[in-house]
Amino acid sequence: QVQLVESGGGLVQLGGSLRLSCEASGFSLDYYAIGWFRQAPGKEREGVSCIKSSNGRTYYADSVKGRFTISRDNAKNTVYLLMNSLKPEDTAVYYCATRPVPWSIDSSNWSNQHQYNSWGQGTQVTVSS
Repeated sequence: QVQLVESGGGLVQLGGSLRLSCEASGFSLDYYAIGWFRQAPGKEREGVSCIKSSNGRTYYADSVKGRFTISRDNAKNTVYLLMNSLKPEDTAVYYCATRPVPWSIDSSNWSNQHQYNSWGQGTQVTVSS
């Protein structure tokens, strides 16, 4: 059974940092990509970042480039999202997601939430000014 569990969210001040974790079970990160998404109140869910399994290639939304870093530890079957220089507009519930079948990920589709069919429960990130 595929399961994703996020952790690491919390309250942080403007300019602070957090590291989110997404622990996977029921499948191996050696083979499938993980995406991070976020949803702020009253807004659509948006793609934040993605890491491929095959070559570790990463993708980022323009709004987080240079501030967020996605990485994975296959031995722990865990993906991380390090978030630096946080802004109030980063406040949202953050979700990790996967689709544990082979599929071709590229810059045009990684951020499409409908490409993913397994989601974690989310973790709240709040950035105060």
